[in-house]
Amino acid sequence: MSRSSSLGGKSQRSGLILAKQLQASGITSTKVLEAIANCPRHLFVPEILAHKAYDNTALPIGQGQTISQPYIVARMTELILSDNNDQVLEVGTGSGYQTAILAQIFAKVFSVERIKSLQWQAKRRLRNLDLHNVSMKHGDGWKGWANKGPYKAIIVTAAPDDVPPQLLEQLDDGGKMIIPVGQDHQILRLITRNNNNFQQQMIEAVRFVPLVPGELL
Repeated sequence: MSRSSSLGGKSQRSGLILAKQLQASGITSTKVLEAIANCPRHLFVPEILAHKAYDNTALPIGQGQTISQPYIVARMTELILSDNNDQVLEVGTGSGYQTAILAQIFAKVFSVERIKSLQWQAKRRLRNLDLHNVSMKHGDGWKGWANKGPYKAIIVTAAPDDVPPQLLEQLDDGGKMIIPVGQDHQILRLITRNNNNFQQQMIEAVRFVPLVPGELL
């Protein structure tokens, strides 16, 4: 097991069952499956929904936001892995669940969240889980976190109408970005940078909350 093998506690069995379900659904990365198995998802949802925490479904977390379906979390994470899992930019911290999965795999996670109350809750959860390799910023996700880049991996957990050009600029040569794009009909895109060319691969239909630019909450 990875360095995070103590994360699960009483929930370890539930996390392991969830990981096995995701493996059966096509997730192949051992690193991702271990991270899912080790992470106590019930700590990232409202207490009233804790009984649904290990279901493979998205759940509301307040402020009009959701915690993503575990399959989508695993799939997006798997798609941005490479031989160099040094650092990753996450746009949209949300509950911090996706952040916790990334923090078990990448050496350093930079995460941007526009809703301050969600950011503070996520920061507390990660600290309680001894995940200290995460830096957080209260900011506009459309702008990313330029002075910490460029990044070999970028993961966007909310859907813009189109790919923000500032995020493309922060993607390192050879780097990969996974992002849902669209309004009523959203498609998960995998974007790979080769010099100044951006190759886009359509992965699958998804449903995310909008990536809202501008004013912070």
